[in-house]
Amino acid sequence: MASPRVLKLADQIKVIVAEMLERKIKDPRLGFVTVTDVRLTGDSREATVFYTVLGSAEDSAGTAAALTSATGLIRSQVGKQLGMKFTPTVTFVADAIPENARQIDDLLQRARDVDARVAQTAHGKTYAGDEDPYKHPDEDDSDDVDLDR
Repeated sequence: MASPRVLKLADQIKVIVAEMLERKIKDPRLGFVTVTDVRLTGDSREATVFYTVLGSAEDSAGTAAALTSATGLIRSQVGKQLGMKFTPTVTFVADAIPENARQIDDLLQRARDVDARVAQTAHGKTYAGDEDPYKHPDEDDSDDVDLDR
C-alpha cells in the first residue's frame, strides 16, 4: 500500500492536471477529457495519469496526441505547484473503465434475455414429480421401518 504522502501527492497532481486541461491547454485536438485517476510510484518519480474521453475513436486519438504534445508543459506546471526536488515524469494512459463497463452491461443484458426465454418456456409447465422431491426431517415418515426391533 502506498504511503499517505504519495497518495496526497497523487491527488494534488490529479487536481493540477485537470485544471491545466480545463484552463491552460488550448489545443483544438483536445476533446472532452476527464482525469479519472493518478498513480504515483513509491519514490514519486513517475506519475501515470488515467483519463477518459467522451466521443468517438477519432476524438480519443486526437486527445491522446494533444496530451502527448502538452506533457512537458503539464510536467513543468506540476513541478512548480508541488515544489518538489524532483518533478515526476507524467505519462497519460487512456482509462479502460468505459469499455469494461460497456462489456459488463452487454453481458448482463444477454443474461436477462436468456432468463426471459427460460421463463417464457417454463410458463404453464408442471413438474414431472413433486415440486419439492427432497425429504425433510420434520415430515412424518410412516413408511420407514424401525430397525431396532
